[in-house]
Amino acid sequence: MENLRMHGDPPFRVVVAHGGPGAAGGVAPLARELGKKRGIVEPYQTKKTVSGQIEELRETVEKYCSPPVILLGHSWGAWLVFLFAAKYSDLVNRIILISSGPFEQHYASGIMNTRLNRLGAKEKARVEELMSLLSNAELKDREMLSEFRKLMAKTDHFDLLEDAERVEVNIDAEIYKSVWTEASEMRSSGELLESGKKIRCPVLAVHGDFDPNPAEGVEIPLSRIIKDFKFRLLERCGHMPWMEKHAREEFYRIVEAEFEEA
Repeated sequence: MENLRMHGDPPFRVVVAHGGPGAAGGVAPLARELGKKRGIVEPYQTKKTVSGQIEELRETVEKYCSPPVILLGHSWGAWLVFLFAAKYSDLVNRIILISSGPFEQHYASGIMNTRLNRLGAKEKARVEELMSLLSNAELKDREMLSEFRKLMAKTDHFDLLEDAERVEVNIDAEIYKSVWTEASEMRSSGELLESGKKIRCPVLAVHGDFDPNPAEGVEIPLSRIIKDFKFRLLERCGHMPWMEKHAREEFYRIVEAEFEEA
């Protein structure tokens, strides 16, 4: 079985990359909805290094798509398509960064405090316990990571659609630990943002005002280095705009308008 799903009809000129890292299937509702009007490829990222995931994405684009493609990336996937566009500009028409993590380390320092402050005392204590366990373990415990993600979901979203909890996500704890460790070091060193200077295509970033990842950590750094850059802030919206009751329609309107410009 190939490590991807395809939605809609060919030609496949749009790729939707999931977050996590290691949360395959997380963008399935978004890919399905966009697939009603066009061909969408939803790749499952299986490699355990940043460079490995970039090359895996290149293989997917070259094998299944009709380049240059539009790449949408959610959360970690936003960083992935950002790095991909920097390396393989000839394969990319434009990229859309959805709920990206901040691109400079100093913007990231308050994210966990924002999350913890949105929880009750008992849940807050459990999150802190899980963080300690996950950082010290080999991180092969899928149930532990799944519990952590569910608690974070309470802090990351504003007002989700009722069927949002039924999205099937295949958690790979080893991919998460390996890729996130490397990616966070790239942010700390400045390598992540520096790579964006090689991007030649238009870049759109879409972000929710309730997302614990600070919007200014995306808008300010990228506006400094990318010539063709747009930023859209969605009101009453958390980390998954396509699942948010109040922001969903505006989110899809913004994305469809970007497709029309391509």
